[in-house]
Amino acid sequence: MIILVGGEKGGSGKSCLAQNIAVFLTKECGGSVIMVDCDPQRTTSDWIQARNNNPKLPAINCVQLYGKIRNDLLSLEQHYDYVIVDCGGQDNLALRATMSVASHILMPLRPKRRDLKTVSHMDDVVATCMMINPKMKASFVITQCPTLPNQSNRILEAKEVCRTYDINVLDAITYSRNIYDDSEESGLSVIEIDHEGKAADEIRAIACEMLGAANAQEVRNQLQQTQISKMRGQYGTGRSQEKLYAV
Repeated sequence: MIILVGGEKGGSGKSCLAQNIAVFLTKECGGSVIMVDCDPQRTTSDWIQARNNNPKLPAINCVQLYGKIRNDLLSLEQHYDYVIVDCGGQDNLALRATMSVASHILMPLRPKRRDLKTVSHMDDVVATCMMINPKMKASFVITQCPTLPNQSNRILEAKEVCRTYDINVLDAITYSRNIYDDSEESGLSVIEIDHEGKAADEIRAIACEMLGAANAQEVRNQLQQTQISKMRGQYGTGRSQEKLYAV
């Protein structure tokens, strides 16, 4: 499965979200994960390097790819359960190439006017790419939300703006918490810093809602079914070739 975390607006926490989802799928769902860093700033690559220097943490592979990466992603998908692509905050060739093969697209936005201005353009990009990849599931997710109760209307208004377009908006959100920055700097995830914390629950909620699952166990079940189907497909192909050669 190829999962893209991307969008036109920088600073909305795309890399942080991609990294935390990668750890969730690795540690709590038992999936094999590789991250693809398409951002010249190398945020995810640096995080992976810091992470893999710590032998106590489960290692996550990462590669850097740019430009026409469609075939590279399809190749990686054959070897990993999840290919998580972190694209920089711009509409570029790598973003569109990933959309042409991705199963899920997650587009983070802060509840700010300058972020919401990009929704219309991303709606056009998604619509164009769905002509090539109609099974793609795209969702906006509101991130870095203010924690003050009197600011809750900003979150609701941001969701309403996104819902005026033909793209799903996740119910799950992330709040502005220091733990997200702290985890990124140390090569960790919020799940590993505070397993029972609010930020960890936010990541679980976003990943599960995106994948259409209630919890990590359901994601595991989905993964097992996918693996079984893939094995059956390989077995069936082999049998067909045997029959062909026999003839």
